[in-house]
Amino acid sequence: MLTISTFSLILLKSVSRAMNTDYFKTQLVVTVAGLLAALVLSFIDYESIASFWYLIAGFSVFIMLYTMFFGISVQGSEGVNARAWISLAGRTFQTSELVKICFMLTYAKHISVLRVQNKINHPLHVVLLALHAAVPVLLCHVQGDDGAAIVFFFMFLCMSLGGGVQLRYFILLGALVAVSVPVLWKFVLSEYQIKRFTSVYNLDDPSIQLNEGYQQVQGRISIGSGQLTGKGLFNGPRVETNLVTFQHSDFIFSVAGEELGFIGCTAIIVLLLVYLLRVLYIASKARDDLGRCMCFGFFGLIALQSVSNIGMCLALLPVMGVTLPFFSAGGSSAVCLYLGFGLIQSVYMHRPDANVPHLRSTRTLKMNFRKLNA
Repeated sequence: MLTISTFSLILLKSVSRAMNTDYFKTQLVVTVAGLLAALVLSFIDYESIASFWYLIAGFSVFIMLYTMFFGISVQGSEGVNARAWISLAGRTFQTSELVKICFMLTYAKHISVLRVQNKINHPLHVVLLALHAAVPVLLCHVQGDDGAAIVFFFMFLCMSLGGGVQLRYFILLGALVAVSVPVLWKFVLSEYQIKRFTSVYNLDDPSIQLNEGYQQVQGRISIGSGQLTGKGLFNGPRVETNLVTFQHSDFIFSVAGEELGFIGCTAIIVLLLVYLLRVLYIASKARDDLGRCMCFGFFGLIALQSVSNIGMCLALLPVMGVTLPFFSAGGSSAVCLYLGFGLIQSVYMHRPDANVPHLRSTRTLKMNFRKLNA
């Protein structure tokens, strides 16, 4: 985590040369604050936090609805119209980033309860699990943030699989998705979203290169221009002239490609892969279903965003508007990811064979208090 954070700061230091905003300083503050928050969370028993699932769920729905009605609307030239941010202390905050971490807790709690009751594969409860996941997915869609909706959906799949939901339900879900694709394409997706899907496979068309495909074409050129070793840190001419829009956030991978080349891009992929494997290792060591499902949820979050972001930077996937986890600039995204990191650390700190100091859970404190009174 420290290596990834340092790598991110170096890339953003280079990007800041071409921007009016010093993303390096902002990200440094966010990184330090995030790591400190993660450290505190790691000592708190995750079961104690999840016991307040009803408050977490209520807060999540409230903040998403508040954003939908009173949030900041962002409109783009291609037809983008998303209301997914709120103003917080003079800065914008994307509420869905925090709700992803909340969902990781509430959905893991939902699965763990069903596991205890041996109802995880009862058809009614499987439907209720799907409805649980449908709430953030639909709210993100209404906000105009379908990228976040897809992330929630993938988290739902990973946590359900890790929680022991039988394969037959996934096959049924896959069939429903396949049947609904034509309906979604014709009646749900906006015109600009359809263009993003079609343009990524027609980037050789000059008209697309100058319009909806511009960002991906420029990003791909930047990555290719670095060749094997890159042009050197703080020496990328395309970075300095800001040819790739949003190179500080969604297209930070293009900065690594130009200045650090194939080696730098490979380093990012390897770091994220090792981190994901570590999360799965912690899942295998978790003391209960709650901790294991939380790990699978965080795995799904990091994996989907990493693949989607790198894929769109390489012009292999359509633009989704998701950041590269821990690397992209963005206060709300980074802080919330560090909170998720802290929760996973808590799962590891409270594994059965752990021999480390930690803050006791509220249940343990209550039991000791009762014994003392007796």
